[in-house]
Amino acid sequence: MKKYIYTVMLIFMAITVTQAQRMLPKQKGLEISAGVLSNDKIGNDYCISAAMTVNGKNGNYQLWALEYTHQYHDYKDLRIPQETYTAEGGYSFFLLGDARKNITLNFGITGVFGYETINRGETMLYDGAKILSEDNFIYGAGGRLTFETYLSDRFVLVLQGRTKVLWGTDLEQFRPSAGVGLRFNF
Repeated sequence: MKKYIYTVMLIFMAITVTQAQRMLPKQKGLEISAGVLSNDKIGNDYCISAAMTVNGKNGNYQLWALEYTHQYHDYKDLRIPQETYTAEGGYSFFLLGDARKNITLNFGITGVFGYETINRGETMLYDGAKILSEDNFIYGAGGRLTFETYLSDRFVLVLQGRTKVLWGTDLEQFRPSAGVGLRFNF
């Protein structure tokens, strides 16, 4: 009988301890996410990213991310690819959530730096037309609104809406996207 009582006590202690260890300051996490770009032709335009988070106080955290974005632009019967590689760093602020941080809503602000290429650097098209937009280094700022919920003590499901405002580009400066991700907290 003592075995069962000790086992039940250990289980309750483990549940209590693991619940209390969410969003600890200086806890690190690895986040992988994918999303779609918000434009008229949803389907072939996507983004994937890998990020590292470092928790601060009160549910806030630092964010460091690498992202690849791929989209197409139509020209006659040709689809011209645009690829963007960016690195961003910033801070995410806790807005709303329950006391145990099972569900949270965060708002993040980031600085963005990267490179974009159009048609993989080829300026001439098959019909003799020339692409006037050039490959460029880009920079700017980003914002993101994330809804985060714990699936277990280490795994977090992240639903996010993001936008970037970029300079140094010949194309769109304002680039919104929406996606889903999974974070593993160490």
